[in-house]
Amino acid sequence: MPEFITNGVKLTYDDEGSGKPLILLHGLGGNRYSYLEFIEEFKQKNRVIALDSRGHGDSEKPPNYTLNDHINDVIAVMDYLGLESADILGASMGSYIAQGVAITIPSRIKKLILVVAKSQGKTSSTQELMEKHAKEIEGLDLEEAMAHLSKYIFYNVDLAWKYLTGYQMKGKALTPEEQARANKALEGFDFRRDLHKITANTLLISGRYDGLNPPELGREIADLIPHSTFVEFEKSGHAPNAEEPERFRKVVQNFLQE
Repeated sequence: MPEFITNGVKLTYDDEGSGKPLILLHGLGGNRYSYLEFIEEFKQKNRVIALDSRGHGDSEKPPNYTLNDHINDVIAVMDYLGLESADILGASMGSYIAQGVAITIPSRIKKLILVVAKSQGKTSSTQELMEKHAKEIEGLDLEEAMAHLSKYIFYNVDLAWKYLTGYQMKGKALTPEEQARANKALEGFDFRRDLHKITANTLLISGRYDGLNPPELGREIADLIPHSTFVEFEKSGHAPNAEEPERFRKVVQNFLQE
C-alpha cells in the first residue's frame, strides 16, 4: 500500500485506475475501504485515490490533530501525486474535509460530491448523538453503543451494519481512545460564511432517515454553494451508498460524467 509523509505524519492511500483523478474521503471511524465496492467501477473511467485520513486506518494516529490538518493532508497528497486538479467525494467527516479543501484551493477542485454532509458543528455528529441518548447507552462499550444507536442513524439497519462491519474488519477499527481523538478534531467548525468560494460543480446527497446529518443540513449547504444540486435518498439514512447502492452508483457516475 502506498504511503507518504506530510508534516511528520505518515498517511496511507490506494491509487488505482487512470483518467481524471477522484479522491475518496471516508467518514469518522472509517478507512479507505469504505467505498471498496465502488472503486472497481469508478476506476474504469477515473484514477481513484482512496485516503486513510490521519488517525484512521493504516495512517499514523498522532495524539492530537484538527480538521484543518485533515484538509491540509488532502492538499498534500494532491501535491505529492502531482495532481493539478481533482474531483472529490467525501462522506460525513469526509464531506467536512472536502468542503475545506474546495474552499482553500477552489480552482483545483472541479467536481465535489458531499454525502450525508453538514457545514458546521460544535462536535462530531456521532458525539452529539451519543450525548443526546446518553441514558440509553449508559454502561455500553463503543461498539455496543453504536449498535444500539443504529436505529437513529440508518433506514436499512441490516444493510448499513453489514457495510460498516465489513470495511472495519478489512481496515483497522479505532480504539475508544482513537475515536475520542477523531471526535475532538471535528470540534467547532463552521464553513457557512466561506461556502460561496467553492467553484466546483457540487452534488449533495442526503438520506431522509439520517439522524446524524439530516437532509436539512445538506440543503443548507446546497443553498450556499453556487452550481450545486441536492438529492435526497428516500430509503436511506447515514449510508446511502450501502442502503441504496444501485441508485447511489448511478447518481454519482452520471454526475462525474456530465
